Amino acid sequence: MNDANDMASTIEVPLYRAAHGRTGDKGDRSNISVIAWHADLYPLLLEQLTPERVAGQFKHRKPSQVQRFVLPKIHAMNFVLDVVLDGGVNDALNLDAHGKALSFLLLDMPVRVPRALVPLLAGP
Repeated sequence: MNDANDMASTIEVPLYRAAHGRTGDKGDRSNISVIAWHADLYPLLLEQLTPERVAGQFKHRKPSQVQRFVLPKIHAMNFVLDVVLDGGVNDALNLDAHGKALSFLLLDMPVRVPRALVPLLAGP
């Protein structure tokens, strides 16, 4: 979506307008689920939420690896980020040792949505 026609026919919104999320943890590994608000939004999320792009969103946490697992029947995907929780619950000194707030960081990532799909977005 880089040419001028694509830019004019799409808008940029934060991911939370197109999906919701949930975060879990195991040791120093965080997993973040992203679930599309509507099935018609899922293909654009698959296209734009690549492991590389998600790793970029978390570059300050220095993940050693980001994996994506797709769940097409429920219009969702799960990202597993390794080495992002400062050692995990028992070792981390940060305020969010479980990494529950990490889904909010991901849901703030901008995505491009075709204008025809704007009525499917959440929020104003």
